[in-house]
Amino acid sequence: MTWQWHSIIPVWVVAVFGAVLVGLLTAGAQSFTWLPIVLATCVVATFVIQLALQRTEGFVLRAMASIAVSVVILGIATGILALLG
Repeated sequence: MTWQWHSIIPVWVVAVFGAVLVGLLTAGAQSFTWLPIVLATCVVATFVIQLALQRTEGFVLRAMASIAVSVVILGIATGILALLG
């Protein structure tokens, strides 16, 4: 199980980094345009990483963990940006 975390955590880092960049570089309602793009990047990164592993066992669980936590991270970022904007 420990080797699986190495394929999940980078996607979470991309989500956090993307949310911070969107928060710093966009103003007002533009952030709500860019956050879905960050999520799409996380989804693509998930499948690139998981398919590069070439391991079939646990694929769905790893992909689900990567994408679900990315959605939560970006949901929190959306709430924070809505309060600040």
